[in-house]
Amino acid sequence: NFVKSSEAQGYTYEDGEASLDLVLYRNIPNYETPFNLVDFMVIVENRRRSSFGSGWRLDGIEHPMLSEATVKIQVNDDIRHTAAEGNGPVDALDKAIRKGLKDFYPNLDQIRLTDYKVRVVNEEHGTGAIVRVLIESADDKQVWRTVGASANIIEASWMALSDSIEWWLIQTGTTPIVR
Repeated sequence: NFVKSSEAQGYTYEDGEASLDLVLYRNIPNYETPFNLVDFMVIVENRRRSSFGSGWRLDGIEHPMLSEATVKIQVNDDIRHTAAEGNGPVDALDKAIRKGLKDFYPNLDQIRLTDYKVRVVNEEHGTGAIVRVLIESADDKQVWRTVGASANIIEASWMALSDSIEWWLIQTGTTPIVR
């Protein structure tokens, strides 16, 4: 069974019920996802410089590390390539996803990421261990949780972030604006 094999890979659906809903939706014949990831890249750069200042500024705060994410997202036949900076790689990825989708789904700004947790699934593998990312999101009416699992924390975060957005779009009946 799919749920048991997914749990063996690090997923836990009791804490990520929205991701479980999506597993069920994705098994419905003719289900069409609201968007598809074509590609993504996340860069974390140390910007400490002795003679040029100590870093870059985000929201008026100086940071010695720069995190930037680039995503290619497809909605219908349209592919958007966007980039965003953030306070850490997951924040940058979240901002880039939203930026890539905002023309199609302008009401995405109603979603707030309210909690982000990472748990190591198989500690005996050290830095190669699978991690489980649990994300809690909310709008003004509801709270939902999604999960991602991978040996790559950024990929696990992408899974949970994209599930959160996809689930909300389905639950609210939001369809893309076609330009």
